[in-house]
Amino acid sequence: MRPEEEQKRMGKFMIIGMWIVLVGLLTMMFSNILERQYNPNQQLNSRQNTGNPEVTLKRNKYGHYVATGMINNQPVVFMLDTGATDVAVPARIADKLGLKRGRKRVYQTAKGPATAYATVLEQVSLGDIQVRNVRASINPHMNNTEVLLGMSFLKQLEFTQRGDTLTLRQY
Repeated sequence: MRPEEEQKRMGKFMIIGMWIVLVGLLTMMFSNILERQYNPNQQLNSRQNTGNPEVTLKRNKYGHYVATGMINNQPVVFMLDTGATDVAVPARIADKLGLKRGRKRVYQTAKGPATAYATVLEQVSLGDIQVRNVRASINPHMNNTEVLLGMSFLKQLEFTQRGDTLTLRQY
């Protein structure tokens, strides 16, 4: 092969490589943008208001409050659900967290009756807000990647919604 042909061939490979790297970088950038749109509360702003911990959440582009928090000191993504009686943990996430399945319970959901397993979470944290011994259920039928943060946690908080923000205050 002549040197000119080899240079052209090498140039083609470099251009193809550049496009692959560029597409990869753009994919990573847009993936991060979409993740921030889905969960705008990855870094929570906590503050103490008259000695009580307070967290302000922003609503995501779908109208939900999604936030990063902790169950038993392990990170999870929560979706606030005032219609859920307990904190509902998908079985896949419960297994990662090492949660023990208790007795079977039947819950009434928007999709009809669902069987789940009772459990108790030692600690649930959302920013500086921490609640211990939170009643929860492990749901083997949930395919979500987030935990539904239900009223067994939320009933211990005061919350105020203004516009696209929700302020949670532990009292």
